[in-house]
Amino acid sequence: MSLHDDTVLVLKGYEGQDELRQYYLDHLAAHPADGMWKSCTDGHVTASALVVDPSRGRVLLTLHKKLRMWLQMGGHCEPGDPTLAAAALREATEESGMPGLTLLAGGPVRLDRHPIPGPCTQHLDVQYAALAPSDAVEAISDESLDLRWFGYDEVAGVADESVVRLMEATRARL
Repeated sequence: MSLHDDTVLVLKGYEGQDELRQYYLDHLAAHPADGMWKSCTDGHVTASALVVDPSRGRVLLTLHKKLRMWLQMGGHCEPGDPTLAAAALREATEESGMPGLTLLAGGPVRLDRHPIPGPCTQHLDVQYAALAPSDAVEAISDESLDLRWFGYDEVAGVADESVVRLMEATRARL
């Protein structure tokens, strides 16, 4: 099964955000060859994961190098990604430097469509949550200026509304 086909199945099984979910499905139907890839200037699907440590009530955020914003781990799908979930887990592992992350059961936690600087116009982000092992130690990647743990109550003070909504949806799922 292709990554495109897997993503369509994931989205069809996702419950909630019906209008946005349909927008993603329509986009993929209109862009069967490139809707998953950075080369699609009409927008493309991305995969992200909020790294969470529920036992300590905190999330790990990255200070994005280009955007200079505190965000969850995530980014572009790659041809070697067998599934959308694998893409999200790969991104979370690469950007956090933490081996042993596991995705929270139940599939994506949220969808978030946001504009980006050209030539592409938008990211259609499929957002997961990843559980950090109890002994995990983060390591800053080349894509980050910083990594930092924030308590649940601190996130709204440092991150934008999309990260806050992702954290709230993750906590509800936990």
